[in-house]
Amino acid sequence: MKVAVWIIAVLIIATQSCTTSIAETDAGKASQQWQVDTQAVKAKAREARQFCADKKMNTQFAVLMNIGIHSGRKRLYVYDLKADSIAYAAVVSHGCGTADWGDDDTRDAPQISNTENSHCSSIGKYKIGNRGASQWGIGVNYILHGLESTNDNAVKRAIVLHSWDKIKDEEQFPRGTPEGWGCPAVSDNTMRYLDDKLKNAGKPVLLWVYQD
Repeated sequence: MKVAVWIIAVLIIATQSCTTSIAETDAGKASQQWQVDTQAVKAKAREARQFCADKKMNTQFAVLMNIGIHSGRKRLYVYDLKADSIAYAAVVSHGCGTADWGDDDTRDAPQISNTENSHCSSIGKYKIGNRGASQWGIGVNYILHGLESTNDNAVKRAIVLHSWDKIKDEEQFPRGTPEGWGCPAVSDNTMRYLDDKLKNAGKPVLLWVYQD
């Protein structure tokens, strides 16, 4: 009887271990198989380049953010407009909306709104404005000026580009990235990279948040 119970226990543990391994393997395969659609980003960058030229903004680089991509993926791209290529890719958060702050409940279905106190992200083109002090991350933020009807309340909503210690450098898929109150938040290392670029930009830089 004791032998039979021992065999059953071993079988249960082995089954659980196998199931866990399969799940982890499937997640790993999914992570390895996914790649940035560089052609789609390139097409968006062509539009960004023309917009920046028309508006007398920086034509060296722009920041593109596709919140249509799962938040556990790298979906923020610093795009070199001269070399026509992605110079840097990073994880970035979006707003939690009606979900809980700090969780990842809307990781693959972000709520979009331009309304004050909505805690949502707003799509559209932004001019990255003045550098300021922040209580988050590395202590630096940049004011975001919404340039379209879909995001023109950004300043009223105190939407800024900043870092947050909850944001990781590495992709978190299938988990998502912690969600805040509508600001695009990045990791501390990514913010250091962006801060260096933005301080030396010369002209205002475009941030384009879109959902493809």
